[in-house]
Amino acid sequence: MTVPLPPLPPVPEEGYRPGGRSIVDIVEREHRQLRDLSYRMTDPGIAPERLREAVEVLTAALSRHLSAEEQYLFPTARAALPDRSGQVDREIAADADLLTALRALTGPADPALAAVADRVRRHVDAVAPLLAALREVATEAELIRLGNRWEIAEEAAPTRPHPGAPGTPPWNRVVEPALGVVDKVRDAVTGRPTYLSDLDQPPA
Repeated sequence: MTVPLPPLPPVPEEGYRPGGRSIVDIVEREHRQLRDLSYRMTDPGIAPERLREAVEVLTAALSRHLSAEEQYLFPTARAALPDRSGQVDREIAADADLLTALRALTGPADPALAAVADRVRRHVDAVAPLLAALREVATEAELIRLGNRWEIAEEAAPTRPHPGAPGTPPWNRVVEPALGVVDKVRDAVTGRPTYLSDLDQPPA
């Protein structure tokens, strides 16, 4: 069975195996990291400065993650797993709610922080079955090609929540890179940490 892929560069020849990482492996690792950060943010013993950095990095990492998810993971799951289209729709709506909650945070002392952390963990748990099902129906080459596109999309994605942005192709692939440029300029001006490597103890 061949998974109906979103628009990707043509394969040079039959049997070609691209280099890179599977989209499933990438997403599962990012989910572990996001879960780790969500627990770190609600640790009562965390220092205020470390908490501020953790919130900033989680916001940026999650914004990039959800953008790439909506550009590549969800369209692929909808096409390859038609019986799960309802779940895909629910996750797209949940992503928008999560981005809205992130955007509403007023800072590391916001009492809503615990609820946002819980939403992150629920997101991880909800998407896990889609990843497992996709691994069953897609070839390794297809998953790697999607992983390569995911990494490109994530690097160009916004680093701040934009819940009003389109959540499905083709418009999200047009709008979100433009938002990402604006966000990165603001990040550079403010010196905002946006990558896991910016943390003193990045999650593995």
